[in-house]
Amino acid sequence: MTAPSVQDAQQASSSSSSTPQSLYEGSTQFRHWRFSPEQLAQMRSTLNQGAVSAIRDAFEADSPGSSANVSFLTAEEEHLLVKLYVGKIAQLCGHFRFPEEVEATAVSYMKRFYLKNTVMDWHPKNVMLTALFLATKTTNHPISLESYASQIPRTAPSDVLDLEFLVAQSLGFDFAVWHSHRALWGIWLDVQTLPDISIEELSRAYETALGHVRAARLTDAEFIYTPSQIALACFSLASPTLASAWARAKFPSTPHPPVLDVLEPIKALILRDGSPPNVEAVREVDRRLRLCKNPEKIPGTNAYNKKQQELERKADEKRRRKAEAARIAMEEGDPFGSVLAKKAVAADMDDDDDDD
Repeated sequence: MTAPSVQDAQQASSSSSSTPQSLYEGSTQFRHWRFSPEQLAQMRSTLNQGAVSAIRDAFEADSPGSSANVSFLTAEEEHLLVKLYVGKIAQLCGHFRFPEEVEATAVSYMKRFYLKNTVMDWHPKNVMLTALFLATKTTNHPISLESYASQIPRTAPSDVLDLEFLVAQSLGFDFAVWHSHRALWGIWLDVQTLPDISIEELSRAYETALGHVRAARLTDAEFIYTPSQIALACFSLASPTLASAWARAKFPSTPHPPVLDVLEPIKALILRDGSPPNVEAVREVDRRLRLCKNPEKIPGTNAYNKKQQELERKADEKRRRKAEAARIAMEEGDPFGSVLAKKAVAADMDDDDDDD
């Protein structure tokens, strides 16, 4: 179930049923990254339960009985820790003087990553640094890896680069992100064309609304609502009068513009969740994370060494299968080994699924 978009409202108010699909509705964001609040809660709960089960098994395999007194993180605690580091992206962007587009994109990348992964496998600090670096490239504001890492304390280039493919893979390689700050800019331009508008009042409302847009990045709004809905809700928080004037101008034949109906839950979400979490509460979560982190992800542990040995064994097996397929193909006069190569690729994909 997904929330109605501004485009949906426009279609509902139109007598024509042949309204063309909006650009946003054709995006990967619309197709892959929209959920209901219930779906988000279920996804995080399922991911958390799976991680706890796997990590408990890893503890027990290494030392039977060792997981009995481990206090694993809940889904809510994981989300709290991610939220803290989402907020730190803005601080880093201020340091590097990255534009709004980089900051907003990095935030989306990080939040999407943790719909597929758990903090007990990958600490948010490292993912944050990688998500931001990746965002500089995908938004065409690149910075060299060496320069980037050198300006962040206790950070080596490998800390960023080692996770880059994992982050990209977790995003499904969906790098384009539609942002509410851009939609807000469009509303600001529209309102300027309305009669009897004070530019000074509009400018104040825009700056206030932009602050609400930034607060919305700390919430789940972008997974539930469209960028234009979020932008209008933020504009309404700043100036209900101007927001209503914009909506009436967009829907001149409708006494009550339908787009206004969805704003209240968005505004409530931003006001409720749009603030950074309590630092002391998160510090306690982070302290516990050190005790329940997946040992298979910690270099030097027995579980990590066993995992690496298993990965190396599978890699050797892949190479052996491919070499065998090539040898048989050459013997049978099929230099391309079409049939056998397909079988080898299929087997490799099965192995990759097992690794995940």
